[in-house]
Amino acid sequence: MKTIIHIVFILLFLISCNNISENPDVKTGFAEVNGTTLYYEVAGKGEPIVFVHGNFGDRRHWDFQFEPLSEQFKVVRYDVRGYGKSALPDPDEPYYDRDDLVALMDFLKIEKAHICGLSMGSGIIIDFALHYPERCISLIPIGPWAMGYGDGDFRTPFSDSLNVVFLNLSEILSAQGTKAATDYWWAGDHHFAKTTMRSKATLDSLLKMGYEYSYWGFLNANKRSFTAPPAIGRLNEIHLPTLIITAEYDLEPCIEIADIMEKEIAGSIRISIKNAGHVMNMDKPEEFNTEVIKFITDLKR
Repeated sequence: MKTIIHIVFILLFLISCNNISENPDVKTGFAEVNGTTLYYEVAGKGEPIVFVHGNFGDRRHWDFQFEPLSEQFKVVRYDVRGYGKSALPDPDEPYYDRDDLVALMDFLKIEKAHICGLSMGSGIIIDFALHYPERCISLIPIGPWAMGYGDGDFRTPFSDSLNVVFLNLSEILSAQGTKAATDYWWAGDHHFAKTTMRSKATLDSLLKMGYEYSYWGFLNANKRSFTAPPAIGRLNEIHLPTLIITAEYDLEPCIEIADIMEKEIAGSIRISIKNAGHVMNMDKPEEFNTEVIKFITDLKR
């Protein structure tokens, strides 16, 4: 009996190490690219959609899009450097998330894709679009963000309030650890947590991901770099079909950024998901998926 149990444990260990998905149609793996290791998952066939997750989480931000949308598209999701199963950054080596993304697309032999990013991921894909527009079929920033918001001409009362929340989060992280920091960000006693309405299921999922996040970027000096001059002042350089998605209860800075994007990105379309919060693709996945499918379908007409 002990021998059988031992064999079972070995098999489970090997399955975990080789990232074999329960779904045989899902391809998983690690891409050694751009001086790092990125974990990725791919499902489906057709035009590619690449999903880039937000902060305090990982590829699981797209749990309600990955398999449903793979029925019509080739869907890619991955863990950004320093998140999930991907490698931590080397503190002495500068890097750009936009370059990691293009290197992953090269690795997966994806020439062009619809590029969709949530919050922090939105900031990454905006940088990506400025540097690699030829690799984009379209752009879908959700819970929109663009690097440089909060500085200079783009400093606002909402950005100042958000900076206070981040400062408090860093202090809580240093004093009490990752669990307390995650609780504070998603369910704390501050304006953004209180006004960003979302379902209990979404909140539970976000808390779980946050508890598992290393917070490496908050706890360690590093050379993560972004487009210069910052993207927020260069949005008018983007000439791609763009769907901006926000929500009724999105973070106020993100709604403010959505206003800027809608004004500056010529021909962009903006929608708002009703009765949803900042992570609207988890709060209202059916509505979100329907809007994305419609946008992509309309591009072909």
